[in-house]
Amino acid sequence: MKYIVPLLAALVLVASVRESIAQKPASAVKLARLKYTGGGDWYNDPSAEVNLLKFVRQNTNINVDPVYEYVDLSSDNVFSYPLLFLTGHGNINFTDAEVKRLRAYLENGGFLYIDDDYGMDKSIRQEMKKVFPQQDFAELPFSHGIYSAHFQFNSVPKTHEHDKKAPQGFGLFHNGRLCVYYTYETNPSDAWADPEVHNDPPAKREESLRFGTNIIVWALTH
Repeated sequence: MKYIVPLLAALVLVASVRESIAQKPASAVKLARLKYTGGGDWYNDPSAEVNLLKFVRQNTNINVDPVYEYVDLSSDNVFSYPLLFLTGHGNINFTDAEVKRLRAYLENGGFLYIDDDYGMDKSIRQEMKKVFPQQDFAELPFSHGIYSAHFQFNSVPKTHEHDKKAPQGFGLFHNGRLCVYYTYETNPSDAWADPEVHNDPPAKREESLRFGTNIIVWALTH
């Protein structure tokens, strides 16, 4: 008997997660910034997703709401967003409860985009290994649909130079569906920010916004 109540609670949570995530794309889509602990600046460049969603609205027929909102994994609000965005510099840490909640979110239709703003590669790989212990990040071939979801890309764009390494895009999957996309040594989200923040040339900003649009389109259609 003592196992029945927790089991029922877990089933109710999974059902509510699926219903919440499935219903959201019918309304205006928001890209929520994922707040985390550990010391990294999860909050940097708050204009990034606002500008990206404005670009998505101008170049697709997706109904978006270009606002800046952040969400904590410990909150049930996380299940109100079909898309989450995580970025920053430095260390990231998920509690055991956050790991379980993020896994439930991803396994029931949610999508997480991670962009290394520099210095978070080691910790994000460590923390996502807690979420999907049986997987390591796999580099996506350029034949993957995310690279042609709306605009055509034959490589991951090099937005900002970090350590003179080639830009890469990695994925984690659930039942064959890409549910986490991670960009390393590229940092397109920096160029989503207002032009005066990083002083990126217009062509570079356009490229990064097109790349971000592909991520949004792919995540909402798969």
